[in-house]
Amino acid sequence: MTPERLAQLTVLRRSLHQHPELSGQERQTAARMADELRRAEADTVVTDLGGHGVAAVFDSGATGPTVAIRCELDGLPIKELSELPYVSTVPGKGHLCGHDGHMSMVLGVALALQEQRPTRGRVVLIFQPAEETGQGAKAFRDDPQFAQLAPDYVLSLHNLPGLELGEVELCQGPTNCASRGMRIALTGKTSHAAAPQDGVSPAGALSALIQELTRLGTSGVLNADYALTTITHASLGERTFGVAPGQAELWVTLRTVSDDRMAKLIADSEALVQQIAKSENLSVEITYEDVFEACTNDSDAVTILAEACADQSVACKLSDEPQRFSEDFGQFGKGAKSAMFWLGAGRDHPQLHNPDYDFPDALIPIGTGVFFAAIRQVLG
Repeated sequence: MTPERLAQLTVLRRSLHQHPELSGQERQTAARMADELRRAEADTVVTDLGGHGVAAVFDSGATGPTVAIRCELDGLPIKELSELPYVSTVPGKGHLCGHDGHMSMVLGVALALQEQRPTRGRVVLIFQPAEETGQGAKAFRDDPQFAQLAPDYVLSLHNLPGLELGEVELCQGPTNCASRGMRIALTGKTSHAAAPQDGVSPAGALSALIQELTRLGTSGVLNADYALTTITHASLGERTFGVAPGQAELWVTLRTVSDDRMAKLIADSEALVQQIAKSENLSVEITYEDVFEACTNDSDAVTILAEACADQSVACKLSDEPQRFSEDFGQFGKGAKSAMFWLGAGRDHPQLHNPDYDFPDALIPIGTGVFFAAIRQVLG
């Protein structure tokens, strides 16, 4: 990558950083990406995939497989704390996970393809909406327009604070944990605070569930039996001294390495909730949000990325331990060979989703180079 190209992509990245849009609301970001891809002379630009998703096709004109590279469009509902000249201009919203940088790297791939098409097959560049809520990848794949893309391989990356700047970590097998938000609504009957015996309070059930659900998933080693339950929110009754409560709500995040273990954790959690609610004479409703299935790297795709790193002289560490946080990228592994790698943002860099996080621009040529080398490996 030339210094001029890096400067161009850095300006773009910082402009994206200033204008974050939340999951499902990425209309302007998507429109801008589509315009950039048309300027890069993509053969086809597909829009409105699974919401505001965008895909660009670079076709060699010769028979061969289709390799897709995926990045994300959405920012976060977090106020950025920064004195950078390109700080977010949108109150309460920020690109604090690095999706602005991921987009810039994939646009770097588009510019490289503009100059040099693959010798066979096709490249599809995917700009996916709503990753942060776990809804975007599935919606993207379920969109009828996805049939015209039908990739054989899908590759992706995520920057990772705590890993040496510019180094790659590549998992063999499980890559990201499955997770989901479990919302438990307990309903009894209010009464006067002077006569609580005339009502049915969920206070005891709420207290018991906080303790018992926490005991149900106590984490441990990141192996097939790993399970973690995290209480994230609880509420009881109203803010008044005159009414004994009749309603309560509890939010719990369930987390496992595999989807099979998640199914068991869900069943055990629901059985526990029903048992305690019944013992307290309460009705209960359980719903789920932010559902992420587990991500597992395909071995062939891992080999492609490892060899691409070697081609680019990028240090690459193979690992058998997945990340605890979740990603919806695993959806692309349904029908394609997929793999994601971690690109180090620096050992002392602010963590993802922190208000002072910012994507390191030095990663742009590294990520772009690894992706383009992987494409060349498969398609020539």
